[in-house]
Amino acid sequence: MTLPAASERPAGIGVVIVVGGPQYRVGSHRQFVLLARFLADNGVPCMRFDYRGMGDATGAARDFEGVTLDLAAAINTFVSEVPSVAKVVLWGLCDGASAICFGLGRDARVGGAVLLNPWVRTASGEARTMLKHYYLRRLFDRQFWLKLLRGGVSIRRALGGVTSAVGQAAGADGQASGSGQQASVPVRMIEGLQSCSVPIAVFLSGRDYVAREFEQCAAADRNWSALIRSERCVLRHFDDADHTFSSSEHRHAIELATLEWLNRIAAHTG
Repeated sequence: MTLPAASERPAGIGVVIVVGGPQYRVGSHRQFVLLARFLADNGVPCMRFDYRGMGDATGAARDFEGVTLDLAAAINTFVSEVPSVAKVVLWGLCDGASAICFGLGRDARVGGAVLLNPWVRTASGEARTMLKHYYLRRLFDRQFWLKLLRGGVSIRRALGGVTSAVGQAAGADGQASGSGQQASVPVRMIEGLQSCSVPIAVFLSGRDYVAREFEQCAAADRNWSALIRSERCVLRHFDDADHTFSSSEHRHAIELATLEWLNRIAAHTG
């Protein structure tokens, strides 16, 4: 836990940082440590934790689809150790953001969520993203054509990649079918988000295919589109940032955006 100085007035909102990918609680480029310290310096208590089987935690490792109990245990510990926290905001990157959405609405103590580059991958969604943002861009890339003319690119492999992507993009999306555990990741995420009315912040990187997949998902699905357009959702783009906000400039931009959004919801909730 990273807490404000004792002289600070007790905070009503605290942040639990939810790890994405096969990582532990420090995060890429120490992002989660630095975020927790920044927020604590500005009066917001924070907690970072390891899923079972990761970092210092014992037990069998599991992926983001099996961490609901881990997240609930983290919230229990946080509010127990910091009683001044009346509402918990969950903050997660990539599939950590997806894990947050799965369980949203199950705990009345959760007062909001910050989702960075949320992972909404399906086979067809990934293929559409690659066609639009990778293969199409290469057609207009001078360096690609020069490399092709010099024999530095396998035409057969390149055409195979395009053909495979076209086939997958034309396949069943999987977003509209099924519900509950049988549904696709983006369907289960939006079901969790629709199960409550807490405010949501979505932060997207400009240099990230995961963010592009999310944008395509949100544009193609009426439920996602309605959420993004709703008053409860704030959407911000960070044009030059990569997936993990790896530069100090972009990490700090996320810190400031997070604090600004927390202050905003604190003002609304009193």
